[in-house]
Amino acid sequence: MSFESARMQLIKPSPSIAISTAANAMKAAGEPVIDLAIGEPDFDTPGHIIEAAYASVKRGETRYTAPDGTPELKDAVIEKFRRENGLDFARENITCANGAKQVLFNALMATLEPGDEVICPAPYWVSYTDMTLLIGGRPKVVECAIDEGFKLTPEKLEAGITPQTRWLFLNSPSNPSGAAYTADEFRALGAVLARHQRVLVLSDEIYEQIWYADTPFTSFAEACPELADRTVIANGVSKAYAMTGWRIGYAAAPASLARVMSKVQSQSTSNPCSVSQAAAIAALTESQDFVAEARVEYRARRDLVIDGLSRIEGIEVLSPEGAFYAYPSVAAFMGCKTPTGEEITGDTVLTQYLLQAAKVAGVHGAAFGSSPSIRFSYAQSREHLTTAVGRLAEAFDALK
Repeated sequence: MSFESARMQLIKPSPSIAISTAANAMKAAGEPVIDLAIGEPDFDTPGHIIEAAYASVKRGETRYTAPDGTPELKDAVIEKFRRENGLDFARENITCANGAKQVLFNALMATLEPGDEVICPAPYWVSYTDMTLLIGGRPKVVECAIDEGFKLTPEKLEAGITPQTRWLFLNSPSNPSGAAYTADEFRALGAVLARHQRVLVLSDEIYEQIWYADTPFTSFAEACPELADRTVIANGVSKAYAMTGWRIGYAAAPASLARVMSKVQSQSTSNPCSVSQAAAIAALTESQDFVAEARVEYRARRDLVIDGLSRIEGIEVLSPEGAFYAYPSVAAFMGCKTPTGEEITGDTVLTQYLLQAAKVAGVHGAAFGSSPSIRFSYAQSREHLTTAVGRLAEAFDALK
């Protein structure tokens, strides 16, 4: 007997988690696998954040809160947007959830009708399309090539919009490519959106603090204030503060939409963890030294990985402007054969080969709607990254 509904059959488990699980199984069996598949900081959560959580428990703050977050957490989010993005919001604009992923899900659940289209510029984060399908919408994938910097152009946006378009996903800096939009690039997209009043914008800015570009980070809402009444800015503490397991995301949205998103959450998971909310307040309001120090380390890791990958004949890779991913094109290796005679027919096969031959786990580009490429996370120690790049070079060199 199958217990899986027709809707559930449309979606797949997270590819990065599936590959990381396979890598962990190999490690448990004694194989020296280096896991570059999972998008998770390797740092511990800063001590002052942990202490804030402990103090919250000691105060007895272990009960239900409002579904969309405590007033104190909302105030911390408001101050963050004011301090770092020059954006002014009220509590009624802020909604907090169990991770930024739930923020995105709540926004789609609150607004999508069956058949509504959601534009997903590819390469996209793997959950965008599956969330859309799960809710009854239709993903509209618009591929953005490596020679376009993996970024959506105004021309492609205009061509992708139909009367059924309800949302546009933007992700800057991007998972998986690390590409980031400038203020002018956002404004050019905003000029297109201004002509299409029904289209809402979901700007995923979870990697905002992991930033390497010479120009400052710009939020979509900062670049296009005229679209504020149909823009949701999604963010969270997971990546910037090494708090993936604490599960706190937040968003700024039009007040009427924020209320509906809260209603969705009230009937799904109730409120975010009360203790995690206290930790997130400390993360957002207290010392930001960790963020700055981590950024320096990520930059060094980026340079190490991009330099190493660039030296591999056949690899084409852009230097990421943010996040902690390298996303090389592996088109030159399609049709090659492994030492055992297996043909590389796609990036899925190539990723499996690299896991077995190089003992390095990455995520195939097909998972992100953009092939043939592979995503490698460099949220690992420089020692592991140096070893991984060396192994990858040998494995690629062995292809015929």
